[in-house]
Amino acid sequence: MNFQRGRSREEPEINLIPMIDVLLVILIFLMVTTSYAKFSELQINLPQAGGETSATPAQPINVAIDASEHYAINNQGLSYTGVESLLAPLKKAAGDQTDPTIIINADAKAPHQSVINVMEAARQAGYGRITFTTQSQPK
Repeated sequence: MNFQRGRSREEPEINLIPMIDVLLVILIFLMVTTSYAKFSELQINLPQAGGETSATPAQPINVAIDASEHYAINNQGLSYTGVESLLAPLKKAAGDQTDPTIIINADAKAPHQSVINVMEAARQAGYGRITFTTQSQPK
């Protein structure tokens, strides 16, 4: 019921000027913060490389460690008395390779120190390429 006869109802109006101001500020912000890279103008001459395949593929060195700290290098057991006792067999297994890949196969219950001992022996021998084998869990 309209108790106010004679007064017309004011239509609501949306003022667009503040919204336009906000959009212009956002537009200016985006223009200022955008960096325009011109990669198409760069003239790049990439280097050429020609490599020869090695005649003998590198043979990895497999080091096995069981839970009771017994070591084996390429399936040949050895007695451990210290890091130095691993150094000579590692160098012998490497032969003439300068930086062979050493694969450590450690038992899940092997102490961390036994793995660190192999890594320290490899470091002392100058070998930096060490990897570990893992086994995925059965589903």
